[in-house]
Amino acid sequence: QVQLVESGGGLVQPGGSLRLSCAASGSIFSINDMGWYRQAPGKQRELVARITSGGSTNYADNVKGRFTISRDDAKNTVYLQMNSLKPEDTAVYYCQAEVAYRSGGTYFRWWGQGTQVIVSS
Repeated sequence: QVQLVESGGGLVQPGGSLRLSCAASGSIFSINDMGWYRQAPGKQRELVARITSGGSTNYADNVKGRFTISRDDAKNTVYLQMNSLKPEDTAVYYCQAEVAYRSGGTYFRWWGQGTQVIVSS
């Protein structure tokens, strides 16, 4: 079993910043890609940002230049620094990790429980 625990969400004014964290624990041998997704009310879940095990990143067009994804492999943790937040960034943010339980094993995708981000004045 693997657990992904997110933290750092909350209420912030437009133009403000938040930093989300997601720590993975449990039966982990290695972690491949990690990412952040979000889901706003009435909308489908969408990719926000992803980071590979080698550190390559990709972002949704609507967050480029404002959000930064990073990871600390020693802590099995992925971060999302969100700056210049807009009301349309309001959503539940979910982290995702591709986890292998043993050397040479298959990578399985795990999700966190989500953390709410509200951008409002």
